[in-house]
Amino acid sequence: MIEHLSTITELPIEAIKVEDRLRNVSRKHVESLKASIRQSGFRGKIWVRRKKDGDYLVEGLHRLTAMQELGETVVPVDLFRCNDAEARMMEIDGNLASQPLIPVDLALFLAERKSAYERLHPEAKAATGAGLASKRWDTAEMISVASFAESVAENLGLSERHVRNFVRAGSLLRRKEIERLRAAPKRVEVMDLIDIGKMGEAEERGFVVEELSAGRAKTVKAAREAYRAARGEAPAPASPKDATLARLMDAWDRAGKRERMAFLEERGAEVAALFGEIDQGDAA
Repeated sequence: MIEHLSTITELPIEAIKVEDRLRNVSRKHVESLKASIRQSGFRGKIWVRRKKDGDYLVEGLHRLTAMQELGETVVPVDLFRCNDAEARMMEIDGNLASQPLIPVDLALFLAERKSAYERLHPEAKAATGAGLASKRWDTAEMISVASFAESVAENLGLSERHVRNFVRAGSLLRRKEIERLRAAPKRVEVMDLIDIGKMGEAEERGFVVEELSAGRAKTVKAAREAYRAARGEAPAPASPKDATLARLMDAWDRAGKRERMAFLEERGAEVAALFGEIDQGDAA
């Protein structure tokens, strides 16, 4: 049970230990906070957990970093005693409430929250049975914040079934894979994560993560096609140039005589000019 130690309202920054965070510091966010603190002062409190061997940050890493870089030596805190699962849920809920998360981080946070809640309520898993364990998390009575699953579905424009797949992706992905997806040249979007959550094979999932993070594939669908091609299960995906040519030829094949004549009336001069370039190339 969480105990609030209300008699302590601030701590030295150097005394607060930072370990096992779900995500790293965003420099852009820290700089924004520093500017805000300079102008309006520090607002709110950082959540800290007291353990036998010291005080550990629960939520507020960006604000703690900003205060430290501004040269401050103490910071306002809410100090608690709690167990590991309670501390993780506090960290997650604080981040979910404070600022929008990119889809990869949201998948991780939701999956971690589910795991933490199950550790706090093992009787729920025993009562429902292992076969139903993957389904019970999104019911209101299984979540300490009753409207949590509904709110996530509404904010992302997804059904609850999609939210389950989204959380499944966060559960399947290893922390190193999450870090690689965060750094992908093209941001990994919600539907990409839902598709990742549907993958049953770790080998395919690892291949897809590598393709996305390296920028060789822009979507999970494209990465999965490349995976099947690498295994000889499907032809290699067409290049953008080949795909455009295929669409153009398909449109011509499907057109009737009247449509083809109309096309040549509109674009005949361009086609003739291209033939001229071909003839000149042959002559050279």
